[in-house]
Amino acid sequence: MFLPVLNSLGRFYRALVRVKRLDDDGHESKLARVLSLFDLTALGVGSTLGLGVYVLAGAVAREQAGPAVTISFLIAAIASAFSGLCYAEFAARVPKAGSAYVYSYVSVGEFVAFTIGWNLILEYVIGTASVARGLSGYLDSLFDQQMSKTLGELFPINVEFLAEYPDFFTFFIVILLALLLAVGVRESTLFNNIFTTVNMATISIIIVAGVLKANPANWAIDAESTAGCTAEKCGEGGFMPFGIAGVMAGAAKCFYGFVGFDCVATTGEEAKNPKRNIPLSIVLSLIIIFLAYFLISTVLTMMAPFYTLDLNAPFPRVFEDVGYIEVKWVVTVGANFALCTSLLGAMFPLPRVLYAMASDGILYKVLKKVSPRTKTPIIATMIAGVFAAIMGAIFNLHQLIDMMSIGTLLAYSIVAICVLVLRYQDDDMVACTLNVSFIGRMFNTSGTKIANANTSAISKFGVVVFSILAVVMCAIIKFARIADNFPIQVIIVVLAVAMIICVGSIARQPISQVKLTFMVPCVPLLPCISIFVNLYLMFQLDIYTWIRFAVWVAIGYLIYFTYGIRNSVEGEIQHNEAIARELINNTHKSAQMSNEINGTYKITLKE
Repeated sequence: MFLPVLNSLGRFYRALVRVKRLDDDGHESKLARVLSLFDLTALGVGSTLGLGVYVLAGAVAREQAGPAVTISFLIAAIASAFSGLCYAEFAARVPKAGSAYVYSYVSVGEFVAFTIGWNLILEYVIGTASVARGLSGYLDSLFDQQMSKTLGELFPINVEFLAEYPDFFTFFIVILLALLLAVGVRESTLFNNIFTTVNMATISIIIVAGVLKANPANWAIDAESTAGCTAEKCGEGGFMPFGIAGVMAGAAKCFYGFVGFDCVATTGEEAKNPKRNIPLSIVLSLIIIFLAYFLISTVLTMMAPFYTLDLNAPFPRVFEDVGYIEVKWVVTVGANFALCTSLLGAMFPLPRVLYAMASDGILYKVLKKVSPRTKTPIIATMIAGVFAAIMGAIFNLHQLIDMMSIGTLLAYSIVAICVLVLRYQDDDMVACTLNVSFIGRMFNTSGTKIANANTSAISKFGVVVFSILAVVMCAIIKFARIADNFPIQVIIVVLAVAMIICVGSIARQPISQVKLTFMVPCVPLLPCISIFVNLYLMFQLDIYTWIRFAVWVAIGYLIYFTYGIRNSVEGEIQHNEAIARELINNTHKSAQMSNEINGTYKITLKE
């Protein structure tokens, strides 16, 4: 009675954990390989240096970190670099379209891959919509809010969880962008390169003009004697007015200024020499992005006291205050180009993820159609564009930004886990029985040098335990009162020691013999740090973000369990292989039975 049920559950579980093989995707790429190293680096830089460079530095300096915003950006850059290095290794290992979706598919399994891919879709849709809405707001501010006032009067939306009015400018700018991307990768990349060049020139002008008006005294403000500087605005004064806590809070916010470089990893089937150029462009992008943020925040906080900075448009305001009116308008124009570049970078990966998932059969296959003329996934591009345009038109910027982070952080965490999983396994691993204790196997006391099924299982167990401990640690830090609470402090110390033991256990296992063009250094330490940092930042998100996230995931799982799990290309390949093996086994059994019958018949004849 229970045997059929157990067999069904077994088949269901095997379907969830089936992995894509690195040497066989189940489909042949039809995308055009036209992106050079410069194109990829420009895409990574352009998609990241948008609203962040023109708004984020001033907002964090004024509200969280003061002049120490430079340190906040450094910490955020280091945290982003951990994820970037993991992405770079996977780009070298799996040069295919789809980014973290494909990376998790080849190592963790189909169900987790669908989860990641579905949330990347959400992330890119919201990223596109939010940047378009930000561009609309920036232009609206140049014309004294006339657009918002007119639309608010003509088309008011009296719904609490929607915007005050439908933003038709946002809708049409996203549709226009989708059409541009549908025309072709080479054409849209040309626009991105031009806009990114203008953006970098604008940033250079800001830095040079800012240095001429820099005043180091603004990094040493005396909170008690400076006019207009209250304790609420200035904290304790000096370079770090709000202490270490303010710097770390600023770093958590600055981290989102680095989100966007991962779009480079979605171009695996359109990049020239992807195993070399994608990892290199990711590293170069992060270096350029950090230097831009660091220098921008330095000159900004030296040009004016941090507590006087404008939250929404700090640079136009500060250049106007110092008498550089011409520079103010250069910055204003450059900001618009930067937002256009960010918009292109946010939109670019979305149809590629849809294309990759549809090609694997776990999303509707119509999305994998590639135009024979433009060599782009045209249907996926236009559907993604319409979806993002509607989101941008009916939600305001703050509602969109609240939903931006969780998908990206989850993807970063999964990629770091995948790096650890693949680093400690080989394709030809076999089971190896060792006469050592459990502790001996955990720390490889026998000194095994070649990865096998047992050592790979130990490393996976260590990764799972580390991740669980990290979740518990982040929850305690977020919700428990640590100061003057000795039992909680003891629990934190115990958790920290247990996490260190897990890292040590993983490090003792033999690694894969596969050689790649780029490999993450200091494995397993750096990926484990990346996992913890990403989980910590996820816990900083509010409950409403988690609720919206849960609703989106539920919709995705409905699609997967009603369509994807039955139409998976990988599942079909494995099913056909199982049938072939069964036919071979039946053939062998038939031949054996035939031989036995013939032998019996011959014996009978002799008798």
